[in-house]
Parts: sequence; structure tokens; C-alpha cells
Amino acid sequence: MNVIDHVRDMAAAGLHSNVRIISSLLLTMSNNNQELFSPSQKYQLLVYHADAIFHDKEYRNAACKYNMALQQKKVLSKTSKVRPSTGGTASSLQSQSFPSEIEVKYKIAECYTILKLDKDAIAVLDGIPSRQRTPKINMMLANLYRKAGHERSAVTSYKEVLRQCPLALDAIIGLLSLSVKGAEVASMTMDVIQSLPNLEWLSVWIKSYAFIHAGDNHRAINSIRSLEKKSLMRDNVDLLVSLADVYFRAGDTKNSILKFEQAQMLDPYLIKGMDVYGYLMAREGHLEDVEVLGGRLFNISDQHAEPWVISGCHSFYSKRYSRALYLGAKAIQLNSNSVQALLLKGAALRNMGRVQEAIIHFREAMRLAPCRLDCYEGLIDCYLASNGIREAMGMANNIYKTLGANAQTLTILATVCLEDPVTQEKAKTLLDKALAQRPDYTKAVVKKAELLSREQKYEEGIALLRNALANQSDCVLHRMLGDFLVAVNDYQEAMDQYSIALSLDPNDQKSLEGMQKMEKEESPADATVELDGDDMEGSGEDGELEGSDSEAAQWADQEQWFGMQ
Repeated sequence: MNVIDHVRDMAAAGLHSNVRIISSLLLTMSNNNQELFSPSQKYQLLVYHADAIFHDKEYRNAACKYNMALQQKKVLSKTSKVRPSTGGTASSLQSQSFPSEIEVKYKIAECYTILKLDKDAIAVLDGIPSRQRTPKINMMLANLYRKAGHERSAVTSYKEVLRQCPLALDAIIGLLSLSVKGAEVASMTMDVIQSLPNLEWLSVWIKSYAFIHAGDNHRAINSIRSLEKKSLMRDNVDLLVSLADVYFRAGDTKNSILKFEQAQMLDPYLIKGMDVYGYLMAREGHLEDVEVLGGRLFNISDQHAEPWVISGCHSFYSKRYSRALYLGAKAIQLNSNSVQALLLKGAALRNMGRVQEAIIHFREAMRLAPCRLDCYEGLIDCYLASNGIREAMGMANNIYKTLGANAQTLTILATVCLEDPVTQEKAKTLLDKALAQRPDYTKAVVKKAELLSREQKYEEGIALLRNALANQSDCVLHRMLGDFLVAVNDYQEAMDQYSIALSLDPNDQKSLEGMQKMEKEESPADATVELDGDDMEGSGEDGELEGSDSEAAQWADQEQWFGMQ
């Protein structure tokens, strides 16, 4: 047993700091005396040294050392009959102790990926012959291709992963996200489903995610619920998170929050999906709960985007837009594919008046999640904020044609139509269709109430809001009902509605203003309160807060925020 064998054994035992020290010393000796170690031994030392540096998260340094190892491997190939390991036949000694050149290239690509050098990572992996690519190499390539927009190459790589590992479910999701038909994906797993017991659920699982990525939220919900109700699948956290996410996409906030809470109770260390849960809680006005959630997730891991997004949502809905912008940027730095982080940063930029920058972020979110309507809504809001009604109308019509006439797409199109007096009547028709499909869809109710306010049809608006509130309690709806009641001089009930709205969201400024305005009235008989249509305009947009950034430019003051200055 020689010294290289001792280094190898320490590396296998996970003694990385020890490996780093001894390999550094041995490499220096080798440089000063070329005869001390053979080319193969020096190659092994370089790889073990690079592995130890990688473990210390010094990725640029590790990539450099791995590349030095590859250069040494070229020397080895010229001076030795030992061939690079390709997964083919090799001596048992070589297979146990000789680091694979393919594995070294994978490690280099991993370093580049962490350093956000995706093009370099693709170049390294592309240099590996197709027949020598392992499933993890194909998986990394597929993800990099998809991120770079090379969809055809991504599909090919995902399919290769499935060919070698037919139960690679993340690869299945990758294919479905690239619009590969569910039936085609299912056919690639059929042999394993039929040959192994207890896998009959897999075809339903594939169907569920096919519906999700096709934007068919209703059928996705039914499909996932059919899985979740099965005794062997009950209380599966991943299924609950997926169901919560689809409810969210369908605009069903109540059920989405309920499923997220179930998943969180089953797994208190859950991180996946908690950014959406935190956003929903913040949007509903539960800022104290959001603060607690953010702190708890930071204690679990600050290397994921989710806790930063949650904290950003708390800042955003507290109207601290500069801080929300920073936290959103930090989340994107940790995970550039975080749709919720992109939406947070885009919303903060929009509310700070930096509309063109916001548009870039909403477009990127839309590219990553083409079936999530909130991405399109953010972009449309930006167009409307910059008087780009034509662009907003084009986008809304495209959504309507692509995803079909459901309550959400009808409401989005109606929202744009409300901005132009010429299309007011069309907006009314669209909203009536949306409410016929889903009478409880809050955004449609809010927009219809805004339209009735403009037309001064207060009694009709009161009836609409009472009907909507019969089966749900929503801050915006209670506040709008209060506004309508003021318009018909029913001050006592209006005060009650404002109070309910503030109990649901103590930070709702418009409810507070409505209550304060009523309190200043000397008496109901003298009151001449008139409903302000501008105040109600856009008041019900779920993903939006009005107001300007009241913080100083130097937001990062001495106050701590979850351990940050």
C-alpha cells in the first residue's frame, strides 16, 4: 500500500481537510521531483486535491485543479497503456482506485453551474461522447439546455435519462414542461410499470403533471386528488405541495393555503413550495405569520431561495419596496429559476416606478412558467402602468386564445378592457361569463364591482358583494362592500364592513381611510359621502399593492432582518 492509496482511503472516508493538506504537500514534492510519482499517481493526487477543494466550496479553484488533472490525464494517455475509464471493461484495481475522466468532467461542469457559467458547463459536458454520458450527466445537460432555451437538445437529454432510468420522475417533469405529450412520456415508462409491482399509480401521476404543464388546472386537481386519496399515497408531502400549487394556479386561494398547511404539518422542515405559501399568506394580510414562517425557514436553510422570497413578500406587503427588491434579488442569486423570486422583484420594481426593469423580470418568469397566469398579469399591469394598452390587450388576447375561456383568462381580458371606455361593454360581458363559471372567483367579483361603481349601480354592487361573501371572507370584498354601503348612506353597516376588513388585514390602508372618513362625519344626516371610483380602481388585484416606496434610498440601516443588516 503506497501513499496514494492512503490518500484515496482518506478521501473515501470523507476526511476532506486532511486530504487537502496531504495532497498539496505531495503535489509540491512531485513538482520538485518529477520522478517521485508516476503520471497516473499525480493524476490521482490532483483529482483528490480538487475534490477536497470542491468540498470547501472554492469552486473556481476546484475547477482549475480539475482541469489540471485532465491535462495530466493526457500525459498519462501518452505514457501509459491504461485507457480512460468509460464504464467498459477495466481491472478491478483500476475501477476501485482510478478516478474516472468522465467524473472529473462532470465535477468541472458542476463547478461552472454553481458559478453561473452555464455556457462553459455545457461546453464541458458536450465534449463527452454520447455513449459515455451517465444518467446524471444527461440530467445536468438537459437542465442546462432547458435553461438556455435549447428545447430540442433538452428533450433529447431527458429522454436519454429515462431510457437508462425509467423511474427518473424529475426527468419526466422536465419533458412535460417542454410540451412533450403525456402519452409519449408514459410510453417510455410502460415496461417498468408492467414488470414491477405497486407501480400502477405512476401512469396517473404522469397524467397529473401533463395536465399541470398544459395549463389544465381543473383536471390536474382531480387527477392529483385521486392519487392523494389512495390509502398508500395518503399524506404524501410532494403530492400535497403539488395540489396546493395547482389550486394556487387555479385561483383557489383557500384550498391552496389549506394544502400547504397540511404539507407543512407533515414535514416541519419543508422548503419546497413555501415561497408560494408565504406569498399567499402575505397577500391575505397575515404578515405576522409570514414573518414567523420566514424566520423558521432561515433556520432550516438560508441557501434556498424560498426564505428570502417569503421575507421579501413580508417587506412588499408592508410597502417596503426597496427591501423587497433586495430580498428578491438575493433569492434569484440563489436560484435563477425561482419564478416567485422573479415575480417579487418585478412587483417591487413596478411599484417603485421602474416599469421597464419590471417587464424584464415578468417576461423571464413567463418563460420559465408559461402556464402560470400571475406571470402574465404582472406583465399586463406593467403595460397598463406605462399606458401600453395596446400591448396589454395583445397579451390578454393571446392568453385567452392559448389557455381557453376560463374564469381567470376572461377576467384578465376584462381587466384590460376596463381601461378603455370603448370596450367597457365587452368587459361587462367577459366578467359575467367568468362569474357564471366561478361565482366565487374573487378577482372577477372585484372587477365587476369596480364596473358597477363606475355606473353608480350601488344596489347591484351590494348584492354582488354580499353573494360573494356568503361563502368566503375576504378583506378586499368587505372593504368594497363598505364603500358601496357608504354610497347608499348605510353608515353603520359600512363601519362594520371596514372593521371586518381590518380584522382580516390590519395593514389595509383603504379600509382604515374609509373608517376614518366616516368617523369625521358629524352625523349620518349631514354626511354627503360619495363613492370614489378612483379609490376602488384596482383595489382588488390580489398580487398588487398600491403606494410608493416610503423608505430612504439607504434601506439597509442598522435594523436587523432575519439576521441580515
